[in-house]
Amino acid sequence: MRPQSCLLLLAATLLPSGAFAGKPKLSETKFDNEPGALFYFEDSSTLLELDAQARDVWRSTNDGKEWKKLDEAKGKAVDVMEHPFDKEKAIILTAEKEHYVTSDKGETWRKFSVELPPSVRQLPVVFNAKNPDYVMYNGRDCEKWDFIGLNCKDKTYYTKDWFKSDPKLLVENTHMCTFARGNKLFDQAEDATTLCIVDGKNKLPESRKLMISHDFFANSEEPKLDGQNTVQGVAGIASVTKFLVAAVRSIGSDEMALYVSNDAKTWDRAEFPQDHGGLKEDAYTILESTPYSIQVDVLNTGPLRGPMGELFTSNSNGTYFTRNIENTNRITKGLVDFEQIAGIDGIVMANVIQNADEVKKSYKVTKKLQSKISFDDGKAETWKDLKTGSDKLHLHSVTELNNLGRVFSSRAPGVLMGVGNTGDILKDYNDGDLYVSEDAGLTWTKTRDGAHKYEFGGSGSIIIAVFDEGFTNKVSFSKNHGKDWEDFDLGMDIRAKILTTTPDSTSLKFILVGETKDHKTHIFALDFEDIFDGKKCNLDKDHEDKSDYEKWYARLDNDGKPDCLMGRKQFFWRRKKDANCNAGELYKEPDAEVEVCECTDQDFECDFNFVKTKDGKCEVAPNTKLPIPADQCKNPKDKYMGSSGYRKIPGNSCKGGKDLEKKVEHECKDAISTPSTGKIFSKSNEFKAKLSLEYFYLDTAETAASEEETIIMMTEKQELFVSHDGGKEWKQILKDVKVIAVYPHPYQYNHVYFVTNTKKIHYTTDRAHNFNEIEAPLMPNRKNLPFLEFHPRKPSWFIWHGEKDCTSSLHCHTSTFYTKSGGEDWKSLKTYTGMCRWVRGQREQTAESLIFCEHEAKEGDDNSDTMELISSTNFFDDETKHFDKIIGFASMQEFLVVAGVKEDNSLKASASIDGKSFADAHFPYGFNVPHQTAYTVLDSVTHSVLLHVTVNDQRGFEFGSLLKSNSNGTNYVLSLDAVNRNSDGFVDFEKMQSLEGIAIANRVENWKDALKGTKKKLRTMITHNDGGQWKYITPPEKDAEGKPYSCSGNLEKCSLNLHHYTERTDPRHTFSSGSAIGLMLAVGNVGDELKGFADGDTFMTTDGGHSWKEVKKGQYLWEFGDQGSIIVIVDRSKATDVVHYTLNEGKDWQEYKFGEKLKITDISTVPADNSRKFLLWGYKEGGREKFSTVHLDFTGITNVQCILDDSSGTESETDDFFLWSPSNANQADSDSCLFGHVAQYHRKLPDHRCFIGRKLERFHSTLKNCSCTPEDYECDFNYQRASDGTCKLVAGLDPPDHKKEMCAAKDAVEYFLPTGYRRLPMTTCEGGRELDKMESLPCPGKDEEYNKKHGGLGGFGLFMAIVIPIGAAAGVGYWVWTRVLGNHFGAIRLGEERENRVVEYLIIGVSGVVAVVLAVPSILAAIGGWIGRVTQRWRGGQRRYTTRSSLRGRGEYSIVADDEGELLGDSDEEDV
Repeated sequence: MRPQSCLLLLAATLLPSGAFAGKPKLSETKFDNEPGALFYFEDSSTLLELDAQARDVWRSTNDGKEWKKLDEAKGKAVDVMEHPFDKEKAIILTAEKEHYVTSDKGETWRKFSVELPPSVRQLPVVFNAKNPDYVMYNGRDCEKWDFIGLNCKDKTYYTKDWFKSDPKLLVENTHMCTFARGNKLFDQAEDATTLCIVDGKNKLPESRKLMISHDFFANSEEPKLDGQNTVQGVAGIASVTKFLVAAVRSIGSDEMALYVSNDAKTWDRAEFPQDHGGLKEDAYTILESTPYSIQVDVLNTGPLRGPMGELFTSNSNGTYFTRNIENTNRITKGLVDFEQIAGIDGIVMANVIQNADEVKKSYKVTKKLQSKISFDDGKAETWKDLKTGSDKLHLHSVTELNNLGRVFSSRAPGVLMGVGNTGDILKDYNDGDLYVSEDAGLTWTKTRDGAHKYEFGGSGSIIIAVFDEGFTNKVSFSKNHGKDWEDFDLGMDIRAKILTTTPDSTSLKFILVGETKDHKTHIFALDFEDIFDGKKCNLDKDHEDKSDYEKWYARLDNDGKPDCLMGRKQFFWRRKKDANCNAGELYKEPDAEVEVCECTDQDFECDFNFVKTKDGKCEVAPNTKLPIPADQCKNPKDKYMGSSGYRKIPGNSCKGGKDLEKKVEHECKDAISTPSTGKIFSKSNEFKAKLSLEYFYLDTAETAASEEETIIMMTEKQELFVSHDGGKEWKQILKDVKVIAVYPHPYQYNHVYFVTNTKKIHYTTDRAHNFNEIEAPLMPNRKNLPFLEFHPRKPSWFIWHGEKDCTSSLHCHTSTFYTKSGGEDWKSLKTYTGMCRWVRGQREQTAESLIFCEHEAKEGDDNSDTMELISSTNFFDDETKHFDKIIGFASMQEFLVVAGVKEDNSLKASASIDGKSFADAHFPYGFNVPHQTAYTVLDSVTHSVLLHVTVNDQRGFEFGSLLKSNSNGTNYVLSLDAVNRNSDGFVDFEKMQSLEGIAIANRVENWKDALKGTKKKLRTMITHNDGGQWKYITPPEKDAEGKPYSCSGNLEKCSLNLHHYTERTDPRHTFSSGSAIGLMLAVGNVGDELKGFADGDTFMTTDGGHSWKEVKKGQYLWEFGDQGSIIVIVDRSKATDVVHYTLNEGKDWQEYKFGEKLKITDISTVPADNSRKFLLWGYKEGGREKFSTVHLDFTGITNVQCILDDSSGTESETDDFFLWSPSNANQADSDSCLFGHVAQYHRKLPDHRCFIGRKLERFHSTLKNCSCTPEDYECDFNYQRASDGTCKLVAGLDPPDHKKEMCAAKDAVEYFLPTGYRRLPMTTCEGGRELDKMESLPCPGKDEEYNKKHGGLGGFGLFMAIVIPIGAAAGVGYWVWTRVLGNHFGAIRLGEERENRVVEYLIIGVSGVVAVVLAVPSILAAIGGWIGRVTQRWRGGQRRYTTRSSLRGRGEYSIVADDEGELLGDSDEEDV
């Protein structure tokens, strides 16, 4: 500010042009900086201006003639916001904790304080349209050390009295909050109804959830957006006219689902036409909408293509969208060239891309824009060219915004302005001229040469224009809609920045902001009140010839007569063009009047799933089937009454006349789902090849619009086939392409990449319906590295491992490239690399561009295999070296784990949660196993790691100890010893997928003899408290034929034993399903040991493994369907033409004959197990040169969908589900307690004949927390179970020191001395027998707080401690540390030699001499495993077999042996 700016009042300079009557008055004030914010208080002459650089706020009470700097927030203001629903209120925000509000247009200000500074991730302040005193404030909570802000979290506060009292905390970990009453049109909710997006189970965006409260979160609930389930991945929430709109992106898709509510209670999914690709994240814009519909523009081009979209409009309840216009112009920020004309119904303008096809093909093509207008609310087929005379006119729009407010229109009825040019396409802005329309855009006239900023005043009585192509010293104005112009001198040359007036355009006063050549800012107050000599316009409706107003209709027909628009004739009394008077009534907007019309064809549009044909009729869109109304179509031959194909345009007022909406008759056979026949359908397909090399289902995101069941299969001949209907029909794809690897995108389920033996990569983004090509920068590598690595959140970000400088297959080096454009453009990342991959933190947020790479320490040295570990967040423009020598690394959920090499060539394990700092794994005292042979991480979903440590690695006699970590993965205790494993590193251990804490393992009973080479004797054990205690499985009393077993009684001698993981050919043949609550199937036998597989029978449990029954004699394959409401089993021991199925959880079994007998090798369905379609895989006996698939469709059994009535929180008479609680069988009086609480799950009533359908959230609620019992505890570090079941200190070891980790917790006051017990990480028990609490002591420096608490918090420190861990990775995987002779390390391998196409695992080679180790080791290093998706490939003519476990989401391992005979051989005797 200039020197005199220290005065609180800046006197305006009166320039000469204001000295004469009838001329404009001009005042000027000089500022140092351009305004960061500038606005009028509505219906007043008061403005506020923010100088963002100086952080000052200025106020004017006389339309900008004079300005006063506020004392409040002086030098601290970072933002100033008007209250959108109270014209008296505004708020000034600082970057600190103190802010200011006004309730009298800034005359006085009141300071208030909040605990946190304002958020920078979401709007800092959210307003309420119904009660202006209700406001939410979003604050940012960061640790003092976190200067970058990566790990900040937002907290939302609220006030009910406009900050008169201190704001109260609403909810933590928010990402967006809104009031339901967030706009004036939404009136179907309470004033206090608030909706917030908060963190879910972790910090990742796909876990975020929507919470709603009606009492400021004293109570809250998670709404069931899809009617039955809560939905994760909520990305946005908005109040749009009379709708609430929630945007959701679920895991596995970049498609966004929109859920709409008009009462904040009931939600419906917005449906788009079936031929539309769906909304994509960061690729749709909710536009200015009408009171009766939502307007959405959706991006339909790739990341580097010129952005363009499609415009859709909803029906009146916001749930069904129809396409209005294609190829709309967008920019990457989401702005769209679209505007609704203010004050007039149904007129919209948009810019479209004339050369859309060329732009879609290449990012190098420049967009050519054309302007269009519709007078029917954007209805398809009603868009017209803008015309000036006979020439087409094109105008610059929203994406090139050059001023405040609307682009073309104001509240001046029918008067529009714009900058543009005539011709075929829109030219540069500086090549444009100023055009005006007096008939709401129907015709246009050039009114000034050159581009100008413009503004309307006096309700259209005056138009102001300022030259906008460079410096000017003039302002021009017109009193007759641009027919004639007058200029007046500003007294200086300026570059116009802002031209504005009151929001309603009724005033004759304007604000012009300009910058002089010395870069000083000047604000001009332009006063045109005298140009009409004070004359007000006279309205005489009865004598229009004597009136200054004309009756102006919004649209005329071709004959010049008033035409109907949206079912009504809308007209205004508008000032005549040449009337020399002021029509504006200050702060009163012109009112529209209407005349209702009879309905005609133009009042209707095509309904959802219908399109207009060339002859103008609405017919069913191609490849579209119509939905069936409830209780219709009981028989395929029936007919039903459905949509005529037309709907009245939402908001249309017509009455009488035509009724095109009247329902018409349709045939049921053409409907979207097949009517129930009560029968099972099957269809066989034969392929001229041996059994498929691999097949996999494409998973479906929970919120995906399509429920298509896509399977991609590759035969041994490298022929590719796809089925989109669960295997009913197959189609060969990429017939002439030599594919060596198939990569399904692990984070985008619709995307699949097909790598060839050239640089060409074929890919699909729509589940193999269409294919495109990209070219890799180098040939695929031959070093067993994955070709492609995908970014977890950016669908178009890849890493490519290619080969370079190859003299032979053995003399190459790997060069790594990356793309951010889906392969359209590649850039070099790093040369001489091993594995490179994106790393993403869950516990701590990491940069989205964080990449870790193995890098050759001596580039180009063939004699050195030393790899170092480096990372970068800017694609290796800069890099950080973390380790000088490693043998591998892996990112696993929360952790990055590294296997490093010490100077003595021994291994060390290190871990990081932020990708920056690493901590070594801490092994327990007294642990001394010099020759570790294998580690296998089994599970970590219950906040602890289960680690299998191999004790005996003698081939054929392998076993080890099962160890369990504490909650941060640092300390391990023995859970179960002598657990069986095989030579490939697989362990006989499996978690039940649908319930927490239940696991089954096979133990080597004769482990001492096995050490000496005696055949292993296996028995099966089960735990219901996450490995805290194990027991043998109680067998059923009778077999499937009703006969008693040969043994009974004592579990030590007679139990149920099950064939397990180490015998499986397909890791997906798991006992349980994630969607079938409480159900498991297995093959096994009753006795004192596990017998051969051929001696086994098939067993089932429905209560989480407490009780079992034999369901069939013999060995069967099984599959769960419709989330457990259908179970199908098939004999695997011999050729058969029969499947058995149950619809009531095994109470009754029925059989179905599917045709010719086959030797069945597999049965499959979709990964979520929620389909009613299954696929058998097999071959005819003696015909191994061909294989067959049999499609089984159970949808015909019933078309009645199960009803889940959860509104009352209890079971209802109409409910098809009951509430079921699992329990811990180890407790005598468990009261269904498991992990310290009673959890309730929804389970379908077995005898109800209905289908569940879309995946159902089965968890209902936690009914209560239980009192603590011994089952809620396990032995602490350095303790182990004694024969009496108590935890005893291991001889020679010291108790753990709890002080460090417990006192490290935030706000910790005390810690507890060790008792030998520690709480299970998952337990929520309260009170009772708290075995971990005996004597507490104060944390250092917390004596005073400790004395006040007098007893402390009781053990929460362990649960809250954050010590940099190694384990706790969610998911299942393994690390196998194998020995090789020769004193050197083998390579880390992903999959079997990094070739598994579907799942990823790690095998780490370790040097050393093979030796016998201790039988029961205490603790070993914790190295977590992670299941990902990588594809197998052909190399050197050798065929590899690939599992499909991760694509089904049910497998716990990812290794399959190399030996083809073992995998695909004829003998099934020892297979599961």
